[in-house]
Amino acid sequence: MKKLINEVDDVVLESLDGFVAANHRTHQKVNGVNGVIRKAENNKKVSIVLGGGSGHEPVFLGLVGEGMADGAALGSVFASPDPQTILEVIKSAYTDEGTLCLVINYAGDTMNFGMASELAGYEDLKVETALVTDDVASAPKGQEDERRGVAGLLFITKVTGAAAEKGYSLAEVKQIAEKANRLTRTMGIALTPCSLPGSKPNFTIGEDEYEFGMGIHGEPGIKTKKLKAADEIVTEIIEGLVDDLVLQGGDEVAVLVNSTGATTILELNIVFRQVANLLKKQNIHIYDTNIGSFCTSLEMAGVSISIMKLDNELKSLYNEPAYTPYFYRKGNA
Repeated sequence: MKKLINEVDDVVLESLDGFVAANHRTHQKVNGVNGVIRKAENNKKVSIVLGGGSGHEPVFLGLVGEGMADGAALGSVFASPDPQTILEVIKSAYTDEGTLCLVINYAGDTMNFGMASELAGYEDLKVETALVTDDVASAPKGQEDERRGVAGLLFITKVTGAAAEKGYSLAEVKQIAEKANRLTRTMGIALTPCSLPGSKPNFTIGEDEYEFGMGIHGEPGIKTKKLKAADEIVTEIIEGLVDDLVLQGGDEVAVLVNSTGATTILELNIVFRQVANLLKKQNIHIYDTNIGSFCTSLEMAGVSISIMKLDNELKSLYNEPAYTPYFYRKGNA
């Protein structure tokens, strides 16, 4: 696959350097590792750290900013950051109130963040972790703790970051993260494969097929299906999300329509048109909508839809202002 890169081994570092150069007023690189932190210092709040493999941009570094995360640790493409990288980001973003790590539920990420948190404890740093497990397709209902973390990380970071900004304690911020995770679901499809820089596509999908429930690294989905109209595909996704989240008439939700990398805004708007129609028919109120590329898989074509059910507490936190280079919110919807 053709890509605009120099040397394959340099893509993560050079991408990070470009990000920091473009956002030098608000962000800085962590010395010696592939990590980034906010420049703003506020030792009166809990710091939020997240991270994961590169190749999903703007996740994870793109969620670092005012009202969101304070630092991000980056691994190689589709690979978890190592414990030392995570530890250095924790230390660079650390505040007197402690640090909460938001960890997407993949084996490498949970293991390495766990090791980094343990190492931080040896240095008398207060660190807690909260898992993100929003991917409905990756484990059945009743086994939510085994699910992968995907694009719903955006919503969970939003409300967790707001809680930290408002001065919640480390225990309280963790509770908000866990609550937001319980009330967030994501399901997606892939139309084409992705590929690591310098390599061929890492799987195949037929020209007349799509993969329902595929993971962000190309993990197999629930099934391969014959391609059909967008409205039919969206209906299947929304029915699954509504059922799994047990949404009812009168509920309020935030919606994320996310391109997996190559899907255009034209297509995403068609997807959201059907999302809005379906939820309206069930009297489920869309409080806010985000459409764009937030959690990608390099050049994979496809879409994921995330829904977060809002109660009064989460709605209030969601309304708080936030600004990152790739996501911003002025205040009340």
